[in-house]
Amino acid sequence: RKAFIPRDKDHVLLAADYSQIELRIITALSDEDTMIEAFKNGEDIHASTASKVFNIPLNEVTREQRANAKTVNFGIIYGVSAFGLSNQTDLSRTEAKELIDTYYKTYPKLRKYMADQVDFAREHGYVQTVLGRRRYLKDINGSNAVVRGAAERNAINAPIQGSAADIIKIAMIDIHRKLEEGNFKTKMLLQVHDELVFDVHKPELEKVSTLIKKSMESAYALKVPLDVEIGVGSNWLEAH
Repeated sequence: RKAFIPRDKDHVLLAADYSQIELRIITALSDEDTMIEAFKNGEDIHASTASKVFNIPLNEVTREQRANAKTVNFGIIYGVSAFGLSNQTDLSRTEAKELIDTYYKTYPKLRKYMADQVDFAREHGYVQTVLGRRRYLKDINGSNAVVRGAAERNAINAPIQGSAADIIKIAMIDIHRKLEEGNFKTKMLLQVHDELVFDVHKPELEKVSTLIKKSMESAYALKVPLDVEIGVGSNWLEAH
C-alpha cells in the first residue's frame, strides 16, 4: 500500500472503508433483533456477541473472548466449522463446536435466515442480492456431498457479499456524480472490497470527506446503520 501515493504535494490520499458491512447486512436480512439493537446503539459488536454467547456482563468480556466472538461473527457467513474455528483460535475442536452451537442458540433468527437461503436455493436454483442480482448454484441439489456443501455455503455467502458489492457501487455512482457536479479536483481512484480510495485536493479535504461519508452511509437503507471510517495520509498505507 505504501507504493500508492497522491499525484503531487497538493493532494493527499483518502481511504473510506465500510465498517463490518457484511455482518451488518446479514444482521439486517435475518432480522436478528439483539444484533440490530447492538449496531443501532453503536456498541462494539464483537464484545456484545461475546457478552451474549458467554452469558457475562459486557464489562467483564476478556480480550480473548472478544477475539473468539469476532472470529465467529466474521466466519459465520462463510459457514465456519468447528474445525475451521479451532484452527483460527486457541479453542479445541470441542470448544469451538460448543461456541458455534451457543452462537446459533443466541441468534436463532440468524440461523433460520441461513437455512432459509439454502432452502430457497434448492427450490429455485439461485440466490439473490438486495438489488435482485442472482447467483445461480447448479450444484445445490448435487449428489456429491462436498460439492453440494460448497454450493450451500455460497447460497448463504453470495447474497451477503453480493449485497455489499451492490451497496458500494451505488455509493460510487453517487460520489462520482457529486464530484463532477461540484467541479471538485478530487478523483476517485479505486475500489477494493469494502473500501474506496481517493486522490483528494488538500483545500477540498473537509468538504469531500463529509460528502464521501454521507454518500456511502446513505447508499442503501438497511435495518442497521451503515458506518464508514475515513483515513487520510501521504500514501495508501497511511490512509488505510
